[in-house]
Amino acid sequence: MNSKLKTTIVILLSVLFAQTASAQILKPGNPALDGFSPARLHSIDSLLNSFTKDHKIAGICAIAARHGHIDYWSASGYSDIQHNKLLQKTDMFRIASQTKAITCVAILILYQEGKLLLDDPISKYIPEFKNPTVIKTFNAKDSTYTTEPAKREVTIHDLLTHTSGISYREIGTDAAKAIYKKAGIPAGFETRHIKLADKMRILAKLPLVQQPGTGYTYGLNMDVLGDIIEIVSHQTLNDFFHDRIFRPLGMNDTYFYVPADKQSRVSKVFTTNSKGETIENTANDTTGAINVYYPFTKNGTYFSGGAGLTSTAYDYALFLQMVQNGGVLNGKRILSPNIMHLMRVNQIGDLGMWYTSNKIGFSFEVVTEKGAADAPWHVGTSIGGGFWGSSYWADPKSDLVVVIWTQGGGSAYGEMFNKFRAMLYGALNE
Repeated sequence: MNSKLKTTIVILLSVLFAQTASAQILKPGNPALDGFSPARLHSIDSLLNSFTKDHKIAGICAIAARHGHIDYWSASGYSDIQHNKLLQKTDMFRIASQTKAITCVAILILYQEGKLLLDDPISKYIPEFKNPTVIKTFNAKDSTYTTEPAKREVTIHDLLTHTSGISYREIGTDAAKAIYKKAGIPAGFETRHIKLADKMRILAKLPLVQQPGTGYTYGLNMDVLGDIIEIVSHQTLNDFFHDRIFRPLGMNDTYFYVPADKQSRVSKVFTTNSKGETIENTANDTTGAINVYYPFTKNGTYFSGGAGLTSTAYDYALFLQMVQNGGVLNGKRILSPNIMHLMRVNQIGDLGMWYTSNKIGFSFEVVTEKGAADAPWHVGTSIGGGFWGSSYWADPKSDLVVVIWTQGGGSAYGEMFNKFRAMLYGALNE
């Protein structure tokens, strides 16, 4: 064999290997080599099946990856109960608030590139947020209110940590729910052909529910950040996510609006009726209410940075593995380790969160010593979830990335999740 032919073969083999490697971003693992008991890990199947066999939960998809290897990946139950369509591991889910962590990464990309600062007032980018006011009194009978001037402007950092005083329309404070509804502010699940920027400018003129930086109030902060990303990057949020996060990471099944050729893979959303039965949620409230069962059209125009994405468990595991790796996956660096670190540490100091002893980083909830005493995960674990019954975490000490998703877990979700977490950590031998 002559040297020229040898060189050609080496090049072809190198290209083939590179293509194969890029396709295997999260490789199947050997649970025993990754520190799991295969038998105890396998027993999780029975747990998940026990919740789906009688439709307490319609369907559950779970992935657990350790040291960058997928050691557990299962789908149990149905994506469509009415038509007996079994849930597949690669089916797509509405991930709701799990969109928020991706929006925070996008903001940090711009921060890393020197295009914005975290303590910038948001009025620098959206002038309508200049001179904010705070609700002083609220009359629930007619939704009237009085205000007082905010002591300072809202910053990007406030948005990243939900300490801005911006609330939510359907799950926010009583005052915000009434005021936002009257102003036509969407919840984030949107069927209408409206624009994020237009609604955020209306939101900008509404009062805050607290002084900026003085408390944690879960709200439309990431939607405002999405607007800022569009302004700074000169791209739609959809295009920025695709170009800077999804394509580099190989997240090929993550969309704001799912294209027609993939819509058959989208799981139905479920709810519980008055008889306690799990049924398909067919609500379609185009005014922006929280229960909207939105259709998927590839020409949608409202890119909600707080709730708008649909994805697969595998795609989101890729995203979390990038976070776990300090901002890089498969040779594609999204953030530097120092910038990535900012998302995973306490960013609210001594402020408390009303529902947990944990703290908040940028979007991620950060497990504290108290949180680690209440469950088997470790201090510094990044956790989060979504409205339709989905959760995730990335545990740096165990080098464990976990995604567990349903589409309307209902009252059974908490029990299922807690048992799943206990059994998963119980399967670890180290």
